[in-house]
Amino acid sequence: MTRQTDLITSDSKRKRSASELRHEKIRMMFRTLRFAWHAYAKDKAAVGALIFMGIIVLVTILAPYISPHDPNDAVGTRGGFPGTDGLILGGDMDGRDILSRLLWGGRVALLVGVVPTAAATAIAVLLGLLAGYAGGWLDQIIMRVLDVFFAFPLVLLAIVIAGILDPGMGTLIFAITIALIPYISRLVRTTTVSVKQEPYIEAARAGGAATSTILARYVLPNMLAPVIVYSTTLIGLMMVVGSGLSFLGLGIQPPDADWGTMVSDGRAVLKKAPHATAFPGFIIVIVSLAFSFIGDGLRDALDPRARVR
Repeated sequence: MTRQTDLITSDSKRKRSASELRHEKIRMMFRTLRFAWHAYAKDKAAVGALIFMGIIVLVTILAPYISPHDPNDAVGTRGGFPGTDGLILGGDMDGRDILSRLLWGGRVALLVGVVPTAAATAIAVLLGLLAGYAGGWLDQIIMRVLDVFFAFPLVLLAIVIAGILDPGMGTLIFAITIALIPYISRLVRTTTVSVKQEPYIEAARAGGAATSTILARYVLPNMLAPVIVYSTTLIGLMMVVGSGLSFLGLGIQPPDADWGTMVSDGRAVLKKAPHATAFPGFIIVIVSLAFSFIGDGLRDALDPRARVR
């Protein structure tokens, strides 16, 4: 009877210990997030950029409800200046409302910036982890294949891929994703090689931890911060690349609204109505800069040395 009671008491203690451990992990996670936010908040430009992008995302999501006009309907004078025919930002080469097209085009631009970057990052993390941790012949094969893609500049590679396929949203996302993978993979591999030489990795190996456990619990969390920062700064650049492909006729096709297409269409009335090109060009630059500032803020937030300072 006494032995059975002892076993029950021991099981209860183990359950309490496991529960306490889970609660402690949750507290540590919230504490880390709080410290990270305090570090991020010290960068006023990053905070301003985050607020600005929050507004941009919100208005693009609400575009169907807040757009003054249908983005593809001619509702004013061709190349009308701001205020003409009641259009706040004027009309484009076909008399369509520029403000409405900017709101709708923002949905495409953000999609083209975020989706390829996220997809390329996911693939690159897998390739970089395998190459960096395994090393040897697997590392050589993966990196030599990626070096082939490195022979082409990112934009040129995206143009080549998009030129082979039919123009459209899917082509745009696919081309940018493929062009991005080598750059992020190299960063992941370099960071993984550095992390796997740390003493705690050696201790995990000595303790008999499986390779999958080491990668998931020790390598991945410690190499992810610089990858997240780098990928965030790439979002704005990929928006510019996507707009450039649409400008060349390899991306979004008329009459669909896209900032790059709007810049391209504005060339027809550039002398008469420079605002038709200036407004979408300006918003592309501002949004790209905002993502760069957000990336700088994340770098400070995810760098323990910055949080100590």
